[in-house]
Amino acid sequence: HVQLVESGGGSVQAGGSMTLSCAESGNGDGSGYRCTGWFRQAPGKEREWVATIDSDTKTHYADSVNGRFIISGDNARHTLYLQMNNLKPEDTATYYCAAEGRDCLLFRLLVSSPSKHWGQGTQVTVS
Repeated sequence: HVQLVESGGGSVQAGGSMTLSCAESGNGDGSGYRCTGWFRQAPGKEREWVATIDSDTKTHYADSVNGRFIISGDNARHTLYLQMNNLKPEDTATYYCAAEGRDCLLFRLLVSSPSKHWGQGTQVTVS
């Protein structure tokens, strides 16, 4: 039973930084996901992708965060990170980590894919 657990959310002033973590457990067969990443959902808005990293450590970023956010993974610790710099009020949202056994293009496009594993979300508030 795969579990993804986010941590590191909270409140920060505009211009500040914050790092989110996502710990994965239960992927007992040892096979890695083809794509992992972060999504976010603000009140009244649809969930949107923020950043992805594939099994070759190739990264992609949404235009809104490119140059400010950095996604990385620690395979030994089964942990995914999102370093967020120069935060803006419009970054306020619930952030979710996700993993799926498909390429990152489809991972980003098919947000509601039933094969996606999701964390419970962590709130980030920028004021």
